[in-house]
This record gives sequence, structure tokens and C-alpha cells, in this order.
Amino acid sequence: MLNVSIVLYYPDWEQVIPLCMEIGKAEQVRYIYLVDNSPTSTETNLIQSDAPDKRKEGLEKVKYIWCEGKNLGYGKANNIAIRESVWLKTRYHLVMNPDIRVTADALDRLHHFMDKNPTVGIVMPKVVYPDGELQYLCKLLPTPLNMIGRRFLPKRWTRKHNDKYEMRWSGYDKIMNVPYLSGCFMFLRTEAVLQARLFDERYFMYPEDIDLTRTIHRNWLTLYVPDITIIHQHEKASYKSLRMTWVHIKNMYRYFNKWGWFRDPERDMINQLTLSQFDSSTES
Repeated sequence: MLNVSIVLYYPDWEQVIPLCMEIGKAEQVRYIYLVDNSPTSTETNLIQSDAPDKRKEGLEKVKYIWCEGKNLGYGKANNIAIRESVWLKTRYHLVMNPDIRVTADALDRLHHFMDKNPTVGIVMPKVVYPDGELQYLCKLLPTPLNMIGRRFLPKRWTRKHNDKYEMRWSGYDKIMNVPYLSGCFMFLRTEAVLQARLFDERYFMYPEDIDLTRTIHRNWLTLYVPDITIIHQHEKASYKSLRMTWVHIKNMYRYFNKWGWFRDPERDMINQLTLSQFDSSTES
């Protein structure tokens, strides 16, 4: 069985309700947790939706959780739902953004893949923009220079290093064991995420996916699987808002304080092992 959590903040219900209806069609999905970080409850928007034949369409699987007006952040809000999955002994838990489009068939295929591969702790499918363009969401573990270069330096200065960081040379056309998978869509084995002690709640948002993938990667495979595709709107809010840029910087500061800034032997070892999956001629 599979539970799903979607963290909301001032949700666009015209986007969220059809998404829940589609997820609810998946045979393996038990509950869809909508964890709302908004200042006021928006549950009435869900209850009063004019979606036809709600039970048939799967909305009966939705469980709405309002965080009492507190914006808990991404990881902490998801942890509320993940703890429910742990308590219910649900085998898998999917963390996803509300701006994702995924089919019920894709969820069932991912569930089947995890059943067939018991050493996998996380799987992420191919992620594309609405126009079909590939999103490069498989990454090496970051250094401070990766973060500074991507955000503050001209792309022409950092393109080579960024392409390596985003593993673009891999072609994104094969299954890869990746130490940093995007938090926009993380299909988690509950046993693995429990062993990792869930999302680290010290992060409000942004590096919690790096931290969780890295921790699970120590004991499990964390795979990118390209033969299943989802669509992600991917607004990149921190690149459009000075406030969100500051949130990103503060939380990356917490990440590097935890794992190490310029000296991080585990990062160096993991990145080298990740690169060694491929022929050396593709790494330059």
C-alpha cells in the first residue's frame, strides 16, 4: 500500500483537486494527506468542490490536515503524514508537490518497481516541464561553491561545473543511483525513511531533500528511473523572490553546518562513487 502527502500553502484548488482525483484512481493508494501550512483553513474549498461523483473519482481517500495557522515548512509538514504511514505500517510513502501532474498508472508502476527491488529506498522518475523539456533533478552532493555559482555567478562561468553537478553528461536515459534526488517527487520506502529519522525539521525548506536522500543513500539505493515520466510546473520561487532567496541561503547554511563546508569526506566519497557508475570518458 501507498500513502501520499502534499504540502499546501495558499493552495490553488483548481490544481490540487484534479491531482487528488487522479492519484485516488491508483490501485495501491490508501490515503492522500493534504497538509496545509496556510494561515487559515481552506478545507471548505475541498468540501465544496463541484467535482462530479467524488467517491468514484477517489477524493474519499483525501485526509485534510490544517497546521493551526503555523507554516511548519516543507519537511516538518510532510513528517506529519509520514508518521501516519509509519503508524499504519504502510509500505511506501510518496512526497510530492502540488504542481506535479502524474497518472495513476505511473504510481502503480513505481509501486511495482519498488516491490521488485527491495534494496531501493527512494525512486524518482523522469521529470519534465509541461512542454516536455527535461528537468535535471539528479545531482551530486553540493559544495558551497556549487550553491554560490548557481545563484550568483554568470552561467557562462559555471556551466561546466553545473553540468557535472546536475549529472547532465549521464544522458538521463538510464537507471542511476543518485545521492541527491529532488523533493518535488520522492517515492519513499517507509522503512528507509524511518531509519533516516524522517525529514530533518531544522530546515524550513529547500535542503531537506538533499539531507534525506543523502542519509537514506548510506544504506539503500536511491534511484532515478527514466522509463516513467511525470510533469512538474517548477516555479523556482527562490529565484523570483528576495525573501525566498534569503530562506534558501539560511537553510543551506544549516545544511553545511551539519555536514561540512569545504571539508566533507563523506560527500567526496559519495560523489566519486556516483561518478564511477559511468565510463570515465563521460565525466569530463
